Amino acid sequence: VDCGEVEKTTAGNGKDAENQTSWKGVEFSYTMFVCVTFHPVMSKSASSVVPQYLAATAANLATVTAGCSLGWASPALPKITAGSAENEGWLALTTEENAWVSALMSVGAALGPLITAYTADKIGRRWSLLATAPIAIAGWLIIGFAESFALLLVARLILGIGVGMVFAVTPMYCGEIAEDRIRGALGSFLQLLVCVGILFEYCIGPYIDYNVLAFVTVTIPIAFAVSFFFFPESPYYLLQVGKTEEATKSLMWFRRQSRDDVQEELKEMQVSVDEMLRNKGSVTDLVKTKGNRWALCYSMELVAGQQLCGINAVLFNSQTIFTATGGSLAGAEATIIIGSVMVLASGVTPLVVDRLGRKLLLHISATGMVIGLVVLGVFFYLKNHGEDVSNIGVLPILSLVLYISVYSIGYGPLPWAVLGELFPSNVKSNASSCTASFCWLISFFITRFYTDITTGLGGSEYTFWLFAAFAFASALFVFFLLPETKGKSLQEIQELLNK
Repeated sequence: VDCGEVEKTTAGNGKDAENQTSWKGVEFSYTMFVCVTFHPVMSKSASSVVPQYLAATAANLATVTAGCSLGWASPALPKITAGSAENEGWLALTTEENAWVSALMSVGAALGPLITAYTADKIGRRWSLLATAPIAIAGWLIIGFAESFALLLVARLILGIGVGMVFAVTPMYCGEIAEDRIRGALGSFLQLLVCVGILFEYCIGPYIDYNVLAFVTVTIPIAFAVSFFFFPESPYYLLQVGKTEEATKSLMWFRRQSRDDVQEELKEMQVSVDEMLRNKGSVTDLVKTKGNRWALCYSMELVAGQQLCGINAVLFNSQTIFTATGGSLAGAEATIIIGSVMVLASGVTPLVVDRLGRKLLLHISATGMVIGLVVLGVFFYLKNHGEDVSNIGVLPILSLVLYISVYSIGYGPLPWAVLGELFPSNVKSNASSCTASFCWLISFFITRFYTDITTGLGGSEYTFWLFAAFAFASALFVFFLLPETKGKSLQEIQELLNK
């Protein structure tokens, strides 16, 4: 950071001093912190991306809330299941009712993107994301006070709507504020902070009352709303609605550059936005051009692969899965290990994605999931057929650690990051909504019928092998068909897709 420029940057002079925005105080405090902490080791070029990282982190606090919604079922359901040793007396749900409580969140998540398809272009990316906070707060409060199966279903549906909105609009916001060189890293934040939310539930859920867990979790969407409120809107959106001056201020803040320095990039954005407005897209436009058709196919396959590998079924039932192994490690403790692995592995992706590329990480991810799921299936096959597995009791933990690790570096974060890169601006909101809804509909069927599939196939080992087969198909798709977007501008990606 050029600390000699702090006073000029934050206080301004002349025309720029008159155009200071409402986030001036945030910028000043943050600039002073960076100067004191990183001045000896940080270049001016590196410091220019820090506001983008800061904004992406604040935006992705919403995904922590989404992660809590995903992780809640594992520690909470045993406490409200009839006949469970952990039942606290609040509720006594059947196995069938548990399946609906787990899965209905995915139904809401499929509806959420349809809402953001409208709001993202009407009220903006920022306000659409902020709107998820009261939705999450309402859902967690209903869970906290729920004393009936019906209220739980309502709460999970509400939480799901918020989750779907977060997954649709967060990649859009982060992709539009980011420079090309860090766009992949910022897109990877989504999975990292989702995993933080999952780990949060895994760590405290087993050790506090079911309703207290909901009241503790409600503080997270509150924290998100308070922190993200002070950040600028996407400059792309501001140009789209004709607010050129506000777009200039937004871009100046994100790039830490003067008005003159951002003019070239602003002109490029304006050209892109003008093209979008001339060719305002509808849902049918997703299949009208060759580039859009390819982008839709790639996006749909990526999110299908993400869900068909069984990730949400494993996360929602992880404590039950570990208990079924009969190992010495308690299910609650094992899930904390898995959640920790998810966070650590997800933290790797932002560091390497713009160096190694999306394609390589996705291929490693799919291949690793195949190995982990096959090994896990072998363990349950031996156990369910009367073999002594006491000497290999650590095998399910190791296989799930591998499965979760490689998922978290590839198929967890990157489908959403790639989604934000593949579509032109005029169809991006519709594309994000359709793809996210498709993703969550698959998630619903997998989580709702996980138990039925296991029973129908004759054992959990066959279910894990089925997930492995889908992961293998995804590995083939990535290797042979998926184009690399590393280091390419959004315009270059469109040219590649339309060849």
